[in-house]
Amino acid sequence: MDSFAAIVLVCLSSVEVPACNQENALDVRSVEVANEMSCLYGWQEVIARTPRAEDVGKDTYVKTLCERIKGRDKAAKPPRRMRPATRGRAYTRRR
Repeated sequence: MDSFAAIVLVCLSSVEVPACNQENALDVRSVEVANEMSCLYGWQEVIARTPRAEDVGKDTYVKTLCERIKGRDKAAKPPRRMRPATRGRAYTRRR
């Protein structure tokens, strides 16, 4: 059964919503979820644990993407975790 990854982006208010992506977001977090509907929920908890939580709604906004993780079963390794970035963004994906 496929699972999903909820990708949570924190973008500056000056960046238009369609232009907000993993490359220009201030912060990128991800969490594995059971289904597509779960991508819509839970991002509040993920963002609340970040230093940027106070800025959401003032200088920044949150955008959530949902990606399918094909062919994963429960015994498989979880997706790679986020690690600190070195180029301006708070977190990036490991490759």
